[in-house]
Amino acid sequence: MKVYGDLVLNHNNGADEEEFNPILQLKRWTKFSPLSNIFTRDWTCFNPSPYRELDDVAFGSMPDLCHINPRVSTGILNHAKWMIQEIGFDGFRYDFVKGFGAWIVRAIHDRQYTRDKVKVDLFGVGECWAGDDFIDSWLDSVNKWADNRVGAFDFPLRYRLKDLCDTPGFSLRTLADGGVLMKDRPFEAVTFVDNHDFRGGDSPPEIINDKMLAYAFILTHEGYPCVYWKDYFRYGLGEPGEPGGIERLVQVHESHAGGGTNILYADDLFYAMERSGFGDLPGLVFALNNSGGVIRQRVKTAFPGKALKPLAWRGKEIVYNPVSVVADADGWCEVEAPQRGYVVYG
Repeated sequence: MKVYGDLVLNHNNGADEEEFNPILQLKRWTKFSPLSNIFTRDWTCFNPSPYRELDDVAFGSMPDLCHINPRVSTGILNHAKWMIQEIGFDGFRYDFVKGFGAWIVRAIHDRQYTRDKVKVDLFGVGECWAGDDFIDSWLDSVNKWADNRVGAFDFPLRYRLKDLCDTPGFSLRTLADGGVLMKDRPFEAVTFVDNHDFRGGDSPPEIINDKMLAYAFILTHEGYPCVYWKDYFRYGLGEPGEPGGIERLVQVHESHAGGGTNILYADDLFYAMERSGFGDLPGLVFALNNSGGVIRQRVKTAFPGKALKPLAWRGKEIVYNPVSVVADADGWCEVEAPQRGYVVYG
């Protein structure tokens, strides 16, 4: 198991004292005096400061760190090194990356780390809550000429999956479109269905209906998928031992979901794709149905002469037991999926 820490590098809260900021001509909570005497901070470490302000995005009313102050950038880099080499983290989720320069994330990943005299390959994912073009530009600014590349959460895909689950009449053709990291930059895409920021009220709402359709999508397609604890445990979508829960989809992802993605069929009501396989992962075929009844569709796969067995499946409010299919010598076979449901074959 690898463990990733959540680094909040844009802003600080919970200072030890208030102090006067002569630029703003008011007092702010910016005096940090840890007993370790490591990474102490004062008003010059926060915007506005004697250093030129390079970012204009702040998080609420919390003091906004001034990263071009060498005291701040050095403190952040040393803190990351401590988290990796002494505490044992294997990577980071970078919170609110729109609020500070991408160079600080790249600097963390350009540094060399060892633990027990073994090099640590660092993983990172940015919470760049924005559209596809903005995320692309952020990834480019972090990863250009970088050896340890950083990914980003696929927010555009998440909103598309919410439409799949919660919007009546959603066309499955949309799932084949670009404009999402999973399709345009799969090796940098961290896919997800919901997280702690989607909770309704003053925050965007969770996915409400048929959420397993979204989990079936991210756990069969390319990208680095995230499973939300709340969905698995509190909402009971893990369903251990059952063919239609997150547990089974995770097992299929780990055993089969390798290689590139080929879209086999897409119309308003039915979508089918395959993963072609890579290394020890033999690939799979995924069929998704957005209609009120079972749909069967003939498709040409990359598995000529192979028996394709149902590995995971789920339908809405029906008892459904899919059967194996055998692809002919050219790879053609007939796959199916139940009403408002899916089947994963392998």
